[in-house]
Amino acid sequence: MISAKPPYLGFGLGLRAQHYDEILSGNPPIDWFEVISENYMLPGGQPLRVLDRIRERYPVVMHGVSLSIASTAPPNFEYLAGLKDLARRVEPKWISDHLCWTGVHGKNLHDLLPIPYTNEALDHVVSRVQLVQDYLGRAIVLENVSTYLQFNNSEMTEWEFLSELSRRSGCWLLFDVNNVYVSAFNHGYDPRTFLEGIPADRVVQFHLAGHSHMGTHIIDTHDHPVCNEVWELYAAAIRRFGRVSTMIERDDNIPSLDELMVEVNQTREIAAQILPPVRREG
Repeated sequence: MISAKPPYLGFGLGLRAQHYDEILSGNPPIDWFEVISENYMLPGGQPLRVLDRIRERYPVVMHGVSLSIASTAPPNFEYLAGLKDLARRVEPKWISDHLCWTGVHGKNLHDLLPIPYTNEALDHVVSRVQLVQDYLGRAIVLENVSTYLQFNNSEMTEWEFLSELSRRSGCWLLFDVNNVYVSAFNHGYDPRTFLEGIPADRVVQFHLAGHSHMGTHIIDTHDHPVCNEVWELYAAAIRRFGRVSTMIERDDNIPSLDELMVEVNQTREIAAQILPPVRREG
């Protein structure tokens, strides 16, 4: 599928229920919000009503955790129908999910599980992405996940797999800076090798998040502030990919909106130090 590159949105934040009231009662200086798709794939209720009000004021993108794009199970068209209905209502700037599988035999394991990077797996995922994109009527965005093991039968690196997947399917890429750092530490490679291996023109979004460092390995918990090493990798990613929509992701131990705004502003400051100012016409 050939599609126009999604627009640059600026600096955003993951929308969480703890901040609904603050967002609706004020006007926080956030450029856009990312919503977890599954939280709003409902026929009605308070979350959808809140989202309707927020999207009147801010651009929104949808980010899923259950597409299971790499699964070998039959496609879940009930899930896809719900996703398409939500997109029709929300009109997101794009729809994203993860390069992974999330369950087996109809059971959602609620985890983002790794895949072998083989040519057979690549052919399979390309076909799945094309099916989903045809159903949704738009190109999707896929994110690299944090991993804790590798397959001995992999025939290419993760970044080679992602690059070829994007080229062949037409999907865009969400470059999760924290996930690259976590996986690189866990598997003993330089995260900048991953960064340099991804085509610069296919990345449309950055994620930044915290993690739990266990000494011998790192767990992607999204419950801490962004660490210095991830900020440094973010700066390197800007130099490599340029102006890319960036957001702070926090899923547990969620602090106040003001505290998260400190991190959102830090993304702005780092980008401003590296990128030329945006030229405005008129």
